[in-house]
Amino acid sequence: MDLAANLRDQLVDSMVAAAVIRDPRWVEAFRQVPRHVFLPGFFVQRPDGAWEAVTSARPDHLALVYRNDVCVTQLDGDDRAWQQALVNDAATGVPTSSSSMPTIMAIMLEALAVTPGARVLEIGTGTGYNAALLCHVLGDALVTSIDVDAGVLARAEARLAAAGYHPTCVAGDGEQGYAPRAPYDRVLGTCAVSRIPPAWLAQTAPGGLIVTTLNRAIGAGLVRLTVHDGRATGRVLLEDGRFMPLRAHRQSWADDALLDALTAPAAESRTTLLPSRAVVDPASGFEFFAGLALSEVAIAADPIRLVHPDGSWVRHRGAVVDQGGPRALWDEAEAAYRQWRALGKPRRHQFTFTATPTEQYFALDKTPHTWPLPSSDG
Repeated sequence: MDLAANLRDQLVDSMVAAAVIRDPRWVEAFRQVPRHVFLPGFFVQRPDGAWEAVTSARPDHLALVYRNDVCVTQLDGDDRAWQQALVNDAATGVPTSSSSMPTIMAIMLEALAVTPGARVLEIGTGTGYNAALLCHVLGDALVTSIDVDAGVLARAEARLAAAGYHPTCVAGDGEQGYAPRAPYDRVLGTCAVSRIPPAWLAQTAPGGLIVTTLNRAIGAGLVRLTVHDGRATGRVLLEDGRFMPLRAHRQSWADDALLDALTAPAAESRTTLLPSRAVVDPASGFEFFAGLALSEVAIAADPIRLVHPDGSWVRHRGAVVDQGGPRALWDEAEAAYRQWRALGKPRRHQFTFTATPTEQYFALDKTPHTWPLPSSDG
């Protein structure tokens, strides 16, 4: 057996052992589809935060490809970062395209619950690897994949063809879906969205499923929704799936706000008993609920900072918080923590999500509590 196939088998065996993949069709797809064909080059982050280029010439290229980890393939939506990394040994920037962590890919593919003949729309082609897995199980004719970046899409299409797969690949805004091949039995968002786009609801066949991540900087929610009459309802999955946002849904406003929060003079500085870890770490149990209360908030680390579009901000320094702006965001976080405890410390899988063309909201099982998402027009 060649090295790539052996490493692929080890990766799949680890996912099977962890019970993140059970369906034999997807097990076989992960064993057969060569991830390295879709990742001839990618970035790995160094301890100093810069991004180092990995090419197929590196002796550890295959070992890095077949780790159960995300592989970043683009920074700042600009392919020039790749040349910068090759020339200068590293590049800086924000990841804008990647090959997702295989475990999360497997979880989402299984959540699709595809049946023979199911028509699938994938939002976010990326490297093309996920589209290849779909084609392996369903066949090329049933798979449509769309990406907003024409350059990313062209590379993916070429690598799909090299691996023997030929889905319908479309350059366009994934928020609008792809009406010419609708309706779809399954819509798979491999990039996160702040709301379920109305086009996805309209283009999903009655009884069809939407599987995607709702992009919330705190408490990201991986959901599986069933669509009937333009209304999608379903459960937040147990797993914490995080993806790069659909570009139209990226919190671009937050970049400067998070930087400003490093040095902004505080309207209030005080001690707090609520550690930042409780709010930002999925393992805390509270993190998902915190995201419900702190809707639209963006976050950064070192030190922990929270910012809101209305100008409110928090800077967390050990047991001390500084905050400013029209709202006291950390007070809201502490109030949410008290409510979470009063409700019995619910976890993400105890929530459902509903989306219609006019309203979208989370709800907690066996309670009247709901948390609406902000409207798309702000």
